[in-house]
Amino acid sequence: MKLNKLFFTLFVAAILVLAACGGNGDDEESGVNEEGEVEQISVFQSKVEISEPLEELAEMYEEETGIEVDVWGTTGDDYLSQLQVRLNSNQGPSILTVQNVQVADQLDSYLYDLSDMSLADDIAPEMGLEYEDRLVGLPYGIEGFGLVYNKDLVDPEDITDYESFVQALQDFEDEGINGLTLSQEAYFLIGHISNYPFSLQDDYMGFIDQLNDGEVAMSETPEFQEFGQFMEAIREHTVNPLDVNYDRQVGDFVNGETAMIHQGNWVVSMLNDYDLDFEVGLMPFPLDGNDEQIVGVGGNWGVNANKDQAEIDAAKDFLEWLHNSDIGQEYMVDEFNHVPGFTHIDADGLDPLAQEVLDASNSGDTIPWAHNYYPADIVPNDLAPATEEFFLDDSMSGEEFIERLDEVWEGATR
Repeated sequence: MKLNKLFFTLFVAAILVLAACGGNGDDEESGVNEEGEVEQISVFQSKVEISEPLEELAEMYEEETGIEVDVWGTTGDDYLSQLQVRLNSNQGPSILTVQNVQVADQLDSYLYDLSDMSLADDIAPEMGLEYEDRLVGLPYGIEGFGLVYNKDLVDPEDITDYESFVQALQDFEDEGINGLTLSQEAYFLIGHISNYPFSLQDDYMGFIDQLNDGEVAMSETPEFQEFGQFMEAIREHTVNPLDVNYDRQVGDFVNGETAMIHQGNWVVSMLNDYDLDFEVGLMPFPLDGNDEQIVGVGGNWGVNANKDQAEIDAAKDFLEWLHNSDIGQEYMVDEFNHVPGFTHIDADGLDPLAQEVLDASNSGDTIPWAHNYYPADIVPNDLAPATEEFFLDDSMSGEEFIERLDEVWEGATR
C-alpha cells in the first residue's frame, strides 16, 4: 500500500512538473489576465461529500460575478500529499484545505493571513485556525463529541464527576442495561475519549510538546490519573468494547439496551435510519468535573499566499460570499450538512445533537480537540493497541494503563 501511494505521488508530481514546464515556468500558475483582472480562482478541498454542492455554488458565483471558480476533486485519501505536490510544482489552488495546526506548520509559507477579513469577526470563539499570531483558516464547520444519551434513561445532572459516573454505571448494570459503550475502532476506542485529560490542561499544545520531549508524563498528571480510573470503571461495569463495532454500538443504543454511547453529533446520520421512540442528548464527559462540551473543527478554508494579490483578494471575496450570502449559508447548512463555525449564520432545524454543539460553540463554553495536535498516526498505531491490551487484561489497573500510554507515546516520538 505504501509503495502504491509513493508511486501515485511521484506520478502526479511528474505530470504536474511537466505541465508547469509548458506553462508559466517558475511562476505560480495564475488566474489573473495580462490586464491584471481576475478571470478564475480554484478551490482544492478535502471533503469529497461537499464537492457536488460546492460546484453548484461555483456556477452561481460565476453567473453573479463573472469569475470562474474551478473546483478540483481529490483522487484519494492522501489530500495533503496531493496538495503539496501541486504547491511545490507551482500549480497550487487559490483556496485550499488546512486540517489543523500541524498541517499549518507544514504549509506555513503558503498560508495567507486572513485576519483582515470582515468574516473573521464572526468566527465562533476559539474556532478559527491560528498559527504564529495569524488567522490562516476559516472553519468548514464544527463537530462535538461526548456522551450521547437516551433522555428516558439518563439525567445529565446525575452524572457530574467520577463518583456519580461510576454509580450510574453500577445502577444500570444492576438493571440489566449497559450504561455506556465504546466501540473497537481506533478513534472510537481511545482517540476521542483520550482528548479530555489533554484538553483540560491550561495549555494542551504546550503539554503535548513537553510530552513529546519527555519533560512531562501522563502518569504523573492528575487529569490522566483520574482518566485511568474512568477507564477502569468502564472496563469493569460495561460490555467489552473490543466486542462492539460502530454498527452494534448504535444498534444497542437505539434498542434501549445501552443508556449512553461515547460518540459525536455525526452519529445522527445513523440514528436517522431508525424509528427512535426516545429523545437523545449530548452531555460532557465529566472528567475532573468537566461540564463543557468538547468542540472542534475537522477542516478549514485557507488562501494560497503565493498567488498574485488580485487572485488572493478574489479568493477572499469568494469565501466572504460563501459565508455571507443567503444561498451560500443555505448550502453550508442544508447541503454541506455543516454545523456553522460562525455566529452570524442561522441554522434552523438542526438535529438535537448538532444544536447542542452549536449552542456551546457560540457561547464559548467549550474545551478543544486536543487530538488535532497529536503526533501523526499515534492513535491507530500506538494508543489503540495499548488500549486493546488494557481491555483484554483485567489485571492491568487504570494506573498501569496510563503508564503504558506513556511508554507507547515515548516509543512513537523519541
